This record gives sequence, structure tokens and C-alpha cells, in this order.
Amino acid sequence: MSTTENDLAAPSNEQSTAADRRYVFHSWSAQELISPLPIAGGEGAWFWDNEGNRYLDFASQLVNLNLGHQHPRMVAAIKAQADVLCTVAPPFANDVRTEAARLITEHAPGDLDRVFFTNGGAEANENAVRMARLHTGRQKVLSTYRSYHGATSTAITLTGEPRRWASEPGTPGVVHFFGPYTYRSSFGATTDEEERERALEHLAQVIQMEGGHTIAAIVLESVVGTNGVLVPPEGYLAGVRELCDEHGILLIADEVMVGFGRVGEWFAVDRWGVVPDLLTFAKGVNSGYVPLGGVLISDAVAATFAERPYPGGLTYSGHPLACATAVESISIFTDDDIVGRSRRLGEEVIRPALRDIAARHPSVGEVRGLGCFFAIELVRDRGTREPLVPFNAAGAEAAPMTELMGACKSRGVWPFSHFNRLHVAPPLVISDEDLRAGLAAIDEALDVADAHVS
Repeated sequence: MSTTENDLAAPSNEQSTAADRRYVFHSWSAQELISPLPIAGGEGAWFWDNEGNRYLDFASQLVNLNLGHQHPRMVAAIKAQADVLCTVAPPFANDVRTEAARLITEHAPGDLDRVFFTNGGAEANENAVRMARLHTGRQKVLSTYRSYHGATSTAITLTGEPRRWASEPGTPGVVHFFGPYTYRSSFGATTDEEERERALEHLAQVIQMEGGHTIAAIVLESVVGTNGVLVPPEGYLAGVRELCDEHGILLIADEVMVGFGRVGEWFAVDRWGVVPDLLTFAKGVNSGYVPLGGVLISDAVAATFAERPYPGGLTYSGHPLACATAVESISIFTDDDIVGRSRRLGEEVIRPALRDIAARHPSVGEVRGLGCFFAIELVRDRGTREPLVPFNAAGAEAAPMTELMGACKSRGVWPFSHFNRLHVAPPLVISDEDLRAGLAAIDEALDVADAHVS
């Protein structure tokens, strides 16, 4: 039988989705209630489906695609490394792994001079906590309620938001506390200064009640990501650093989402001049072209394992294809000043546009963010700050946000949403023109949210 032109035609969206539903089990989903959009290709800040519908990727997939889709230098780096060596076990030394670690530490703050490579962010947080417990000889770990640290056992226990509930009881020894969030202050604060002081006093009390001598580490997202793009008030991270030093507690900065230019810095902690003892990364290190994450380790923690074996490892730790893309990514960042570009886009394009949008739409309670990472907090009433949808809404309760996302997508923009927030997180290589067009589309779509304002 001959092959016809119809046989070679790309499948329709419906056909691809049906095949996916037959064989693929999706994360965080009720399997019979989802209909995943097939993605056929992408370039830069754009991706498209099988039927040619194009979308601006305002979510950078899962806030990881810092260099955009199909960056030619990244694709070439994978091909070049594949011609040399596709894989090697972690016990061996490998030049591209060494170079990736060297370049990462070169841009890291303070004495974070060693890298333990993982396959992603959750594994990085798992290992950072393990290192902290072994280094201090303590077991407790503190993390915030508004946080996400991954879906593996310790990482999901560290997570403060509702996704951890189904996995409880989790890893013993994790204690949650409230971090700063001036717009919805847990402490009755009305200014960032009050929020900083009261949040630090709250943390000091938690440390006192838990016993500082029992706490191995405090784990913080330097800028809270999925749970609100919460930028800490000036002086907050420095205050946490002081509390850690006072009690011999390690500070772990989770920069899985906000590292590598996302907020206009190589690492978010650089904005405040704070040096953690351990720093976890993934996502932006190579834009997810090949899975890669890791832990940056201070000299003091590394010394703990100088003659004592570290009891952890991964078959694909420092995979050559992943490390080759990290090397090329950092080279692109340097050649094209991607960090500076992210900072400029945030201050010259995104922030002014979102301020204008907030002034026009009564459903916008607050806009906040840094670099190419902003949140639009949506409300039913600006006076009471009642969220557009309830906390952890699902089904009919979540309908206003579902409608808003549909309105964005119908205008060719695919943003990131969580609870009552719309996040603006485009690739750092997006053009000014595309960025402005995407923000204009969101501006139009917000009429849908305004219809729910009391």
C-alpha cells in the first residue's frame, strides 16, 4: 500500500490529545478531567499547536524557559556534546561537568564554591536539607506556608501550600511559619517596614518555641514564586541571615524558579547582598533543555564531607548533555547580557504597563515583581481585598480565573496562574514588541475579571 499525503499529515489537536489521554498519566491532575493542548513546535517566546494556533509563552512553560524555545545555540550545544559523549556515571570526572560547575560558582555569591548536581529542583532541595542535617547534627527544618519546594518526600513536606496535604504525614521535623506578604499581612502590618519587623519577630518566636539548638536549616524561596511572586521587604533576608547565625542554623535559599536572571539578577539573593549556606537551582540554569538542577555549597558545609562520605547520589548527576547546555546557557547570558535585559524589561516595560493596567481595572488589587517575574493579584473588592476566587478554589469556585485564562489564550497569550493571581513570566529573550503585545492582550482579557467585582 502506498503512503498517501493524508497519511503524512500532522495529527489534529483532537487526535493528539486523544492519544495522550490513552497513554500519558499527568501530574497534579484528575486524569479524566483534563484536555492537554498539543504543542507541535516553538521558537523564542512563541509556541504553537498542531493546527497552527500560536501563543506567546507568558509562563515560560513552568517558569523555566529563560532562553525561550529552540534557541539555536542551545540546540547546537546538545548536538555537539552528543557527538562527543552522551552519558557518563557520576563517579568519573568529566570536562563539561567541571566547566558547568565552574561557571555556576563563578556567578554565585560568597563562598558557594562547590556544586552537587541533580536532575531538577525537588532533588536539589532534598539534598540541601540532607546536607544541612548532617552538617549541623540537627533534624528540624523551617519553611514558610506560602511556598513550593517540589513533589518528592522532603520537598513536598517543606512545601507550605495545599499541594502538600495529600502527602501528609510527611518527613518528620518540618515546621512552617509565615513569611512577609504586606498586601495580605498575617501581622496586621500596613507598610513594608512594619511587615519586615513583624515577620522577623514572628520567626524569632518560632525559633524560640522550637528550640534554636534543634533546627538544622531555614529554607526560603528568595522571592516566593508560584505562591504569589512575593518580593521580600528590604532587610528581611538579612534579618533571617542574622537569626540563622545567632542560632547556628543554616540558611538554604531555594532559587529553583528565580535564579539565573528571572528577577534581573544572576541569583535573587544578590539584590539584597545576602549569602546563604546552601543555594538550590534548576529551571533557568539551562532553560530545561535537558533536565538539570543542583545545590551550591558553602566551604564550611563542603568541609563536613571532606573525609566523611556524603550519603546521597543520582545516576544522572551532572549528565553531560545537561551540563553542556548549562555551559552554553551561561555563555549566552554573558554574551547577550540576559540578566541586564531581564532587569530592563521589568522596569521599563512590565512594571509601567501593569501599573497602567491596575489603574484601569477594578479587579486588580496589586501588581508586584522584579525582572521578568510579576504577579497580578485579582480581587472582587479593592477595599476588603476579597480574592477573586477563594483560597485553593476548584471547580465552580474557580470559574472566574478559568474564564480569565480562557480570555488570555483566545488572544494568543498563555500566562501562568495560581489561585487568584495571574503571573507574567515570559522568556528573558522576548522582544519588547511581543512583550507589549502580550501585556495589551492581558489588559483586554481582564474585562472578564472586572465583571466579577462587587
